Amino acid sequence: MTKSRANATAANTVVIGLNACVVTVTGETPRVLVVRDPEGLPFGPFEPEHHRTLEIGLRNLVQEQARVSLGYVEQLYTFGDRGRHEPDPGEGSRVVSVGYLALTRAGHDSDTRGRWRDIYDFFPWEDWRNERPALIDKMIRPRLEAWAAITDKDIRWDRARQCFGLDGGLWDEEKVLERYELMYEAGLVSEARHDGRPLPSSAPPAQEQARFGNAMQFDHRRILATGMGRMRGKLKYRPIVFEVMDTSFTLLDLQRTVEAISGIRLHKQNFRRLVESGGLVERTGKRTDKAGGRPAEQFRFRREVIRERPAPGVRVPMLRTARP
Repeated sequence: MTKSRANATAANTVVIGLNACVVTVTGETPRVLVVRDPEGLPFGPFEPEHHRTLEIGLRNLVQEQARVSLGYVEQLYTFGDRGRHEPDPGEGSRVVSVGYLALTRAGHDSDTRGRWRDIYDFFPWEDWRNERPALIDKMIRPRLEAWAAITDKDIRWDRARQCFGLDGGLWDEEKVLERYELMYEAGLVSEARHDGRPLPSSAPPAQEQARFGNAMQFDHRRILATGMGRMRGKLKYRPIVFEVMDTSFTLLDLQRTVEAISGIRLHKQNFRRLVESGGLVERTGKRTDKAGGRPAEQFRFRREVIRERPAPGVRVPMLRTARP
């Protein structure tokens, strides 16, 4: 093989990588596992000579990099856009990563090497539990209005309105990825500078982009947005919330965990009635006074519900609709 052909072959080589979006909930805070500096998700190459399956490779990768053992794991998406990965000097390979969502219980691994970061540090506009985030009206809306005015104003503004629930629209908590990608396209987030494309004239200066959430390495914030949206949607039809819960818990613990993930406050009585009537939990016969005051009854996940119902999740009617 000639040197030119060898270089061309190297330049067109595709390397399969693995990315892990590992999520837990501590107290009322949803957290994601990050490693390295600048911060990124656990990632590395798939090694077919050592890993029988992609999932086994992912579990080994997270254990080696962060000493975290994973519970629930599901494949998210394959990320392969040009510019998503910065190759090492002399490396011509294109990296295509298979992203995974993984859930684990807080404190399960005491010798974790990675760091657990609040997910809302990366997406501050996604947390509506106390009120509509001021960032949306003060900074995001004006920048999106300026971006929409450049070209295709009606089309662009309709996207912004639908993503962020503007002009009387409803907030859809599942559209995490759509919102992030809109802000990326409008040049609002730091990652928009990574792939070398020209930024729109409406984009804020680099120093202001930090106000739109913490950046992550490569395209890892996009992978995290994908995982977060998947998790919020799946809450409604699969009992994945129990993957981050202790074996026994109070109904308030369960409600606060669902709220932490969804970013929306729930109606207490409706939540309790629907969780119990839906057969998701059962009483343990024990009580706890860890929160002080009157001892609260403890529950556990009722696993039989998986066989009894096709979609045993935290259904949509118990979510309070968020309005601007």
